[in-house]
Amino acid sequence: MNFIAKNFNELSLEELYEILRARSEIFIVEQNMHCQDMDGIDFRARHFFIEENGKVLAYLRAFYTDDDKNIVKIGRVLSMTHGIGLGADIMRKAMADIKKNMKCQKICLNSQKSAIEFYQKLGFKSVSDEFLEEGVIHVKMEFEI
Repeated sequence: MNFIAKNFNELSLEELYEILRARSEIFIVEQNMHCQDMDGIDFRARHFFIEENGKVLAYLRAFYTDDDKNIVKIGRVLSMTHGIGLGADIMRKAMADIKKNMKCQKICLNSQKSAIEFYQKLGFKSVSDEFLEEGVIHVKMEFEI
């Protein structure tokens, strides 16, 4: 398994295809979310993925928020196989890369309610009440650098 971190313009066509395939499989098929996945943010995001034999096993993206360049937002976090530690592995590696290469003071994300404990174990703290996003209950969480 290989951990890869790339900006959008560094992704190969095959990598981009596999990222979009994995996002579709998890969010559209598995979680039955009805949303516009390709939202224009990918162009300005840093993409992190764990791959093996050309297949994406885990993925997330990180980007500066529009309103504050000291805050990086993580989104589209997924693992193709649950319960074997890939989610925690990619989060730890991506957070280390973000601290080193994106020069921010805070990392934030919108956690699905079912994943709050997962992110708390990584040092994130809930900073909002519950809210509905794409039909799923979420909570905003932050990690201070």
